[in-house]
Amino acid sequence: MPETYRILIADDNEPNCELLEAYLSGVDCEIQIAVDGQDTLDKVASFKPDLILLDIMMPKLSGFEVCKQIKDNPKTRHVMILMVTALNELGDIERAVAAGTDDFLSKPVNKVELVKRVENMLKLKDVRDENERLRRYIDEMGKDGGDPDGRGDDDE
Repeated sequence: MPETYRILIADDNEPNCELLEAYLSGVDCEIQIAVDGQDTLDKVASFKPDLILLDIMMPKLSGFEVCKQIKDNPKTRHVMILMVTALNELGDIERAVAAGTDDFLSKPVNKVELVKRVENMLKLKDVRDENERLRRYIDEMGKDGGDPDGRGDDDE
């Protein structure tokens, strides 16, 4: 488990960012803010967040476009994305899912719901990371000749 989680809040509305940041004050995390779609992609590369709270309606690139680019990139597809949006039409939810979002939350955001979803998504990220670590370990063991106990006595 990381010492501190990294959460990127991506929203072009400063009061929204401040509210989300205040809501997350009880979560052990480091927070950065991105003000538009391109800024979000830049900060994903430099800040390397564990989770992004991503607004859909942003300048330069929409949240849908940002989400798709992050999830299509092998280096960033593991980043958890929670789309936070005022849009609640079925078509918007379908577009968010098609873009690869891990979850979505409608505005106005309820503090308890936000915190619980963030905590659950970070737990899920830890489980995914541990599964990946174990998969790599098993792959490495297989490269050592398939002798799990290292004694070379395969005929027993």
